[in-house]
Amino acid sequence: MISNQVLESTLDGLKAISRVDMCIMDTEGVVAATTFEHAEDFRDAVLSFKESPAESQVISGYQFFKVFDEMQLEYILIANGSSDDVYMIAKMAAFQVQNLIVAYKERFDKDNFIKNLLLDNLLLVDIFNRAKKLHIESEARRVVYILELEGERENTSLELVRTVIEPRPADFVTAVDEKSVIVVRELLPGEGTAEMDATARAILSSLPADRRGEAVVSYGTVVGELKEVSRSYKEARLALNVGKIFFPQRQIIAYSSLGIGRLIYQLPLPLCTMFIKEVFEGKSPDDFDEETLTTINKFFENSLNVSETSRQLYIHRNTLVYRLDKLQKQTGLDLRVFEDAITLKIALMVVRYMNYMERQEF
Repeated sequence: MISNQVLESTLDGLKAISRVDMCIMDTEGVVAATTFEHAEDFRDAVLSFKESPAESQVISGYQFFKVFDEMQLEYILIANGSSDDVYMIAKMAAFQVQNLIVAYKERFDKDNFIKNLLLDNLLLVDIFNRAKKLHIESEARRVVYILELEGERENTSLELVRTVIEPRPADFVTAVDEKSVIVVRELLPGEGTAEMDATARAILSSLPADRRGEAVVSYGTVVGELKEVSRSYKEARLALNVGKIFFPQRQIIAYSSLGIGRLIYQLPLPLCTMFIKEVFEGKSPDDFDEETLTTINKFFENSLNVSETSRQLYIHRNTLVYRLDKLQKQTGLDLRVFEDAITLKIALMVVRYMNYMERQEF
């Protein structure tokens, strides 16, 4: 169904060109859009005209037209005046509204198809049959993006993203829940990671500045067939969830950049608990003080380089060595040894994952 906002915009545009006032009412006599005041006064006339067999009629000097959708009456259009010019203009307006109905119904059909495709609600044979009817290419390179906003998604956000994406007719913008906007993007030949990142930034920048800081954009990997679009969507959803745990500072998260976090996210919690007990012998990394955690993180950031880490921490090299020795006594892990460093890195990520899942339960 066409929104009243679209109908209002259409009538305003037609009036600006023709200087003819018009009104559109639904079959119950409720005003959907109008360019003149007191349009509701025509309710009884509209209901009477609805029951008549005529498709157009002059009532009290106003032109009345019926607007159909496949033989079913959808709207009544009223134009102010009875001259031949007004009749022609009103007939053209009714034709325009009828075309809008067809266009929006096709968009609605495609929207439903894409939603069911993303959620894996279609059989393989249905995917190809419906795609053919809707003139959607089955074999094309596509990637799925998810824009998630804190709080409930606003319809305006959906429209803002649509203005960024829809210059490409093969792209789709939809929503499957109240928090997210989904973009199915068809890639042009030669487009890759750089272009996908640019699209993610464009989606983010489509939001108002005051809402941009609350948003996160994630995207999956490129798929070559329509039937695989749901896989890219699941990857984008996973990237969104994993990003919240391990990369809370990022606003754009690619599935391909998740690294080991993707594996940890899929571990059962009892196994995580067992692993932490084995590594820390009953202790918890949560007991580390701020200085120790800062040292560990900076040491990892600098690829276990003692000199560079001490320089960035503004401490003497011997001080850093002392801290690493102290950590080795506490945990039995020497971060200067690659295997021990990997063990501690994974353990800290597992603890972060466990803490996140524990918060989700409340």
